Amino acid sequence: MEPERGPAAAGARPDLGGLLRAVLASRGRANSVFDILAVLQSEDPEEIQEAVRTCGRLFGALLERRELFVGQLPPEDTVRAGTQGAVCKYKVWMRHRYHSCCNRLQELLAHPAFQVKEQALRVLMTFVQLEGAQPLEKAQWEGHYLFPHSLFRVVVGGLLSSEEDQSLLISQFCQYLEHDDIRYHTMQAAAATTAKVTTQQPEASLTFWNNAFTLLSAVSLPSQDGEVTSFYVKHTELSNKWKVTHLKEHRKAFQAMWLCFLKHKLPLSLYKKVLLVMHDSILPHLAQPTLMIDFLTSACDVGGAISLLALNGLFILIHKHNLEYPDFYRKLYGLLDPSIFHVKYRARFFHLADLFLSSSHLPAYLVAAFAKRLAHLALTAPPEALLMVLPFICNLLRRHPACRVLVHRPQGLELDADPYDPMEEDPAKSQALESCLWELQTLQQHYHPEVSKAASVINQVLSVPEVSIAPLLELTAYEIFERDLKKKGPESVPLEFIPAQGLLGRQDDLCAQLFTLS
Repeated sequence: MEPERGPAAAGARPDLGGLLRAVLASRGRANSVFDILAVLQSEDPEEIQEAVRTCGRLFGALLERRELFVGQLPPEDTVRAGTQGAVCKYKVWMRHRYHSCCNRLQELLAHPAFQVKEQALRVLMTFVQLEGAQPLEKAQWEGHYLFPHSLFRVVVGGLLSSEEDQSLLISQFCQYLEHDDIRYHTMQAAAATTAKVTTQQPEASLTFWNNAFTLLSAVSLPSQDGEVTSFYVKHTELSNKWKVTHLKEHRKAFQAMWLCFLKHKLPLSLYKKVLLVMHDSILPHLAQPTLMIDFLTSACDVGGAISLLALNGLFILIHKHNLEYPDFYRKLYGLLDPSIFHVKYRARFFHLADLFLSSSHLPAYLVAAFAKRLAHLALTAPPEALLMVLPFICNLLRRHPACRVLVHRPQGLELDADPYDPMEEDPAKSQALESCLWELQTLQQHYHPEVSKAASVINQVLSVPEVSIAPLLELTAYEIFERDLKKKGPESVPLEFIPAQGLLGRQDDLCAQLFTLS
């Protein structure tokens, strides 16, 4: 066999179909594979796509016909100088060409043209399926489960590029994740690739982290063990000895994948993305959810939206996995500041805060501290926020009757005698339960009539059913303005309540009659 070379006629476009038929028809024409591989280096995307399809048909046929060397591949020079037979030399030589093709296809996963990327991915995944059915590695024992790990890591490595945004290509790859074996080995390959990249590049690029998160978040595990039945690589029968057939092994791989990802220092933008899916897409599928405690507690110290989202994950661990985290409500209390009514995650904050404070077993002093802090902040809040936070406070009083003393304190309080300390970070030491909600009485004089009406609810006995704040979470100033414009006023507005009694006040005056007629 000759060394690799380019097309025979420089500048001429080879007949790839003819070359394909020639290579498959006769081993004597095997050198024509060089001309096919050379077109993969073309600068024309259409030529590259045609060459990729040709390579897929060529090596797909060779895999099915078992004309590639099986076992640990020896160096090409050693085989050429050895005493092996011609058939063995041909298979070794052709398998080296197959490796060259796969390496080039991996490079094409980063091609500027998406059509080329997609075609290269499709052919590589076809090779994965064929290699799984006709393994190129010898099994160590009969019945051993074989999967083309080396080739598949080439695919995953291309998806987890450090230079190219692969989000669109990963979305195409998601169709393969529907198969249990592909999903299982994707988790393993992603963990291995992440470890390799972070070892070689301690400060991995933002592009790599975004690609990794896109791929990891696309992995979704089945809920029942019996659902692990869909295999991309076909087998005559499945064995219970194979780890890939057990959901608990999938959970272990899922956990290892995420822990490998989250143990590194992530870009700030990724913290939010991870925490948004933590409670419903990650924690329920982990073999040991409590292993996320370190990541979540460190995220709590970041501040802002990240701290809030981290508290959501911690709440799941506390509520469902008996995690002890005494500072949970202190952290939540610390997030209450004037900016909470103006940030874009306001709706999510109050949705989660309503969830966190939903238990009727919380101590009265804690609930009172939250109600008082919110009422204090409400004095400077915009109307759209007040229409949501006032029912929120009333709901807290409905859930915890012991806190109603805040609105029914007999002696009342002078403003300068309010024992509540708004600067205290610990809700247990804020003395909120000794205070009262004078702020709500103040808001009854608000310029907006709906706010005044909402604040006046405390003047009456609170109804037992809570008021749903869900429709109010996304309320904006524009919506309030539009709603006010659509209100219809009274048909007639009285301008004078005391009718005129004549020019000088005498009822029989002529002027009085004129005023009456008018």
